[in-house]
Formats: sequence, structure tokens, C-alpha cells
Amino acid sequence: MPDFFDVNLQQIPDHYLTGNWRVTDRVLNRTDPNSPLAQATTLRLSDVALEVETTGEVEQGRWQIQRDELLRRPYLELQLAQETTRALITRLRRSTDGLRSQLTLYFMSGMELLLLQP
Repeated sequence: MPDFFDVNLQQIPDHYLTGNWRVTDRVLNRTDPNSPLAQATTLRLSDVALEVETTGEVEQGRWQIQRDELLRRPYLELQLAQETTRALITRLRRSTDGLRSQLTLYFMSGMELLLLQP
């Protein structure tokens, strides 16, 4: 297993978030359990395009990074046909060889997703 390091969240390059992310854990809290993001198995981020794959379905959308003015905390804004939401990027870890990444997102609804790449 490779060593991981924490990426400085105030300086995340957008390309660190692109690629296929596999959902490995989730906490729903107040989130609608039937929403595409709550049922997601894979998130694909490329340029500005977003694909959310659930069991048997794929939803298309867009994504972008937003930063708050005061602390420069990074938010991932996700836009799907039926849902637009923001998630605070609470942690991004990368392997020292750059081949594996772990991403933790905390959504405004209280949902938390842990994503792995590849």
C-alpha cells in the first residue's frame, strides 16, 4: 500500500479532482436517500463535465470548484438535472506516486462521501 500525504486544501489544482472516483463510504444524515448523489457508486469528473453513476443509471451534469472569500476553503459545486448542491472538500490525500487519491466531501445536507481513485 503506497504512502499518502494530505494536499493543502487552499491550493488544490483542479486537475487533482478529475478522473473516476469510486464511492467507498457514505453517511446520509438529512439527505434524500433517493437522490442520485446519495445513490452514487461512481463520480466521473472531467474538465467541467460530471457523470454520476448509480446502480444501472448515469446522470450527466457539470462541476466546478468554488472558494469562500475569507478562508479560501474549496467547495465542489455539482449540477445535475434534478439537483444542484455544494460540498466542502474536507480532505484530499494522494499517494506519493500520484496514482491513488482519497477525497472526502461534506455536503450542505449533512451527507458525507468518501471517494477513492482509481
